[in-house]
Amino acid sequence: MNARGPAAVQRPRTPGAIPPPRRKRTWRQRIRIAAVTASVLVLASTGTAWGLYRDVTAGIVTTDVVRGDASDGAQNILLVGVDSRTDTRGNPLPDEVLRQLHAGPDTGVLNSDTIIVLHMPDGGGAAAAFSIPRDTYVDIPGYRTDKINAAYPAVTALTAQQLVKEGGRSRQEIDALSRQAGRQALVKAVEQLTGLSIDHYAEINLLGFANLTQAIGGVEVCLRAPTSDPLSGANFAAGRQTISGVDALAFVRQRHGLPQGDLSRVRRQQVFLAAVANKILSAGTLTDPARLSALIGVAQESLVIDSGWDLLAFAQQAANLAGGRLEFTTIPTEGTETIEVGSVVKVDRSKVREFVDRLVEDQERKAEEAVKATPPPPPPGPLTIIPSRYVVDVRNGSPMPGLATSVVNRMRDLGFIRGTTGNTEPTEKSVVLYTGADRKAAEEVAEQLGYIAVEASDRTVAGHLLVVIGADFDRSVIPQPADAAPDTTTPAPNAPITADGVPCID
Repeated sequence: MNARGPAAVQRPRTPGAIPPPRRKRTWRQRIRIAAVTASVLVLASTGTAWGLYRDVTAGIVTTDVVRGDASDGAQNILLVGVDSRTDTRGNPLPDEVLRQLHAGPDTGVLNSDTIIVLHMPDGGGAAAAFSIPRDTYVDIPGYRTDKINAAYPAVTALTAQQLVKEGGRSRQEIDALSRQAGRQALVKAVEQLTGLSIDHYAEINLLGFANLTQAIGGVEVCLRAPTSDPLSGANFAAGRQTISGVDALAFVRQRHGLPQGDLSRVRRQQVFLAAVANKILSAGTLTDPARLSALIGVAQESLVIDSGWDLLAFAQQAANLAGGRLEFTTIPTEGTETIEVGSVVKVDRSKVREFVDRLVEDQERKAEEAVKATPPPPPPGPLTIIPSRYVVDVRNGSPMPGLATSVVNRMRDLGFIRGTTGNTEPTEKSVVLYTGADRKAAEEVAEQLGYIAVEASDRTVAGHLLVVIGADFDRSVIPQPADAAPDTTTPAPNAPITADGVPCID
């Protein structure tokens, strides 16, 4: 251990060292007026918005850990999950809660088991999150070269020792200042590894992971094989399943018995967070008073954020991140090695920075495309016709085989009479053909199939609707059967996880 202690957690200045992170400063004046305008519009739309925001932020513990003061524009946010046996104010969790969480013995070491950087481009639209495995072997400013998850606890402990030696401070002050130094060391280690400048920091503890999913009604995950691990409490069947509470915590903590150990756990965390993001952003969670209140309670009990973060502005940006616009991946690694500090994950810092640069550029491009794209249509409403009065025939003119059967079965499930299916000549645009007075029924079928076009035609007769599927058809509008077999295809090691769908993993 370095005897210098953590008093000066500085970026090393050695010959040939990679230069410090670059910070863009050109966005501030350009974005500020737009952000203020957006805030005024949001606040004007609901008389309780400002009061709610004030109540939430007043109850969340904050810490001064980042240099920047960015609250709008492109942002890099460090998300950290810690195995703290205390709440955010240092109060010990009850023994009963710790047993339910399978927290294990308290070793006195505060590990940061989840380390994720979220890059959100200016204006939202799309975002990318990449995980840093907890055993990644890196230089820790103010400490030594070690696993990256040693940055927080080691510098926290060294700072506490120094503050106790100096005297004159209460235990609460020492705890707050030493944890702040530990968080700063982790931030700087991440910055030094990735080349990014961290704008904001969010930390959630064991209890928060468990309570988060309960607050939103659980999330759906999928496993390719059953698993049982008494250390984490993970005991899951294969296939799709909804998890919440302590089961959710066990899901993201398990690493024993998984093919790639901690790297498999990283994928678990990515799938879990993608599912949470999708549930919050696309299922009306933020407009449900009961669930919103529960989320606020979780945030106040389990979350620590940097003191300069404008959460209202961030929420406005995050509103566009539902579905596949949020991607999770992992930094490139060079295998594992056992050294004096244990088993570590090796990385090439230049390759990591190249990876991060490409990721940021790609997401900036996707964000611009998302902003320019036509907004997705609203979900279909309930049928206002009597579907059993109509026969639906389907012809597939798309390059995707099997769609005619999928569509006609969907219509049958909605109460229509199942008609004939078949193929037709290649067709660009999907359409529902009708005749006579059946236009209303055709429009409702078209709505259920992604708001495709309708057209009067002599190719059908009264009481029959003909769906012609073209190359533009979005097959995601056909719901997956609840008992559908999970996709057991093994994803590439670094293939992105998105907040769209439920991928099956180890």
